[in-house]
Amino acid sequence: MVFSSAVFLLIFLPVVLLFYYILPEQVRNPLLLAVSLIFYAWGEPVYILIMLFSTVFDYCNGIMLERLDRKGKPELRRWILVLSLTGNLGMLGFFKYTDFLISSINALTGQEFDLLGIALPIGISFYTFQTLSYTIDVYRREISVQHNILSFGMYICMFPQLIAGPIVKYRDIQNQIDRRTLCNETICAGIFRFSLGLGKKVLLANSFGAVWDEISAQSGNAALTAVIGAVAYMLQIYFDFSGYSDMAIGIGKMLGFEFPENFNYPYESRSVTEFWRRWHISLGSWFREYLYIPLGGNRRGLPRQMLNLLIVWGLTGLWHGAGWNFVIWGLYFFVLLAAEKLFLLDKLKKVPAAVGHIYTLIAVLISWVIFACDDIGSAGRYILSMFGTNGFADAASVYYLRENFLIIIAGALLSVSFVRRIIANQVNSLSDANLRFGIKTAIGAGIYLLSLLMVIGSSYNPFLYFRF
Repeated sequence: MVFSSAVFLLIFLPVVLLFYYILPEQVRNPLLLAVSLIFYAWGEPVYILIMLFSTVFDYCNGIMLERLDRKGKPELRRWILVLSLTGNLGMLGFFKYTDFLISSINALTGQEFDLLGIALPIGISFYTFQTLSYTIDVYRREISVQHNILSFGMYICMFPQLIAGPIVKYRDIQNQIDRRTLCNETICAGIFRFSLGLGKKVLLANSFGAVWDEISAQSGNAALTAVIGAVAYMLQIYFDFSGYSDMAIGIGKMLGFEFPENFNYPYESRSVTEFWRRWHISLGSWFREYLYIPLGGNRRGLPRQMLNLLIVWGLTGLWHGAGWNFVIWGLYFFVLLAAEKLFLLDKLKKVPAAVGHIYTLIAVLISWVIFACDDIGSAGRYILSMFGTNGFADAASVYYLRENFLIIIAGALLSVSFVRRIIANQVNSLSDANLRFGIKTAIGAGIYLLSLLMVIGSSYNPFLYFRF
């Protein structure tokens, strides 16, 4: 089940919220756990066992770490951490990368080992990182152990951020797990945030996705056509993923949670370094806290820092998908980030801001082509076509430019904070609080209803991060 489906919008979410608000506070966690399991099992009920195993596994690891502390056996705690890392990463590796490894061996050796055809459990990359962060933080003695397995299960399985994040670390919401405050203001803010996210996904991302699907399926595109397609995908993946994050944060507010922000207008960035501080913030934070810094970060000299960056970005690419295009995508960003740390950032500070913006947008645009194409050959050919190997423009280019010019301009404006700031300033300048509330309600309701009509009336509703 995805948020942008009629079943979720018309049945699942309203029913969940109804029971959540009318039932006593002490049964809200069990209720959330139960409905989250239903949400997850909607698409693939068998794999719910994997998520439940991961939940119980790390719940027990946390209890064992606490008991070893009490018994004065801190030397054994490291083995519990190793057990958690091995179990979680082993499970993730088996389901996500086994067939990728077999196909790579076949390609390198000429063998024909049969693929296992293992289906990827939905959301496993996200909830694996959540359970790992819990065990690691307990090991570091940064958080207290959660003794109520239903509350812990609710944290792991909670449906708003289960499938595509943000990656919510236990310490982010530990004070909200057993006691949450609900008020009309927060609930209304959550509904408004959810509506904006739904509009991003349905009204914008889906429209850009249709353009990319059509152009990328063609061969021999002229440069202008290829660029239009790449820009469409660039906007699709932003509105798709940030829209989902907005919906997750909005539902969290409706339930009394404050989830961390996951996007901060990344296409405003003046460097790739800044871009990755603004894009998928929860993932970047996770890799920084649990991999980059433990490896030594930038504290052990430049050569070690470069090695640490290489490891982090190689694994970041692999985390996104089991394919060489994802590995190359991660290494591509490693090269750019290493270059910026070595010399490029200093040069960017000395040039006009527009130069930094243009450089970053071009670098990110190329990266999304690598990300979107299933194989490196296709990505290479598409990138070359963007630089004119098939000519600059043709009749198809004129057609795609004419048909998509306005929506691309609209998407570009809405992907930066300029328009939001103008609207927010105008609304906030009104002295009448009721009028401000009414305008926000009208905007949210309008976006929600229009999005709902699009969901009901259209069969095209892809979700890019569903497979990660």
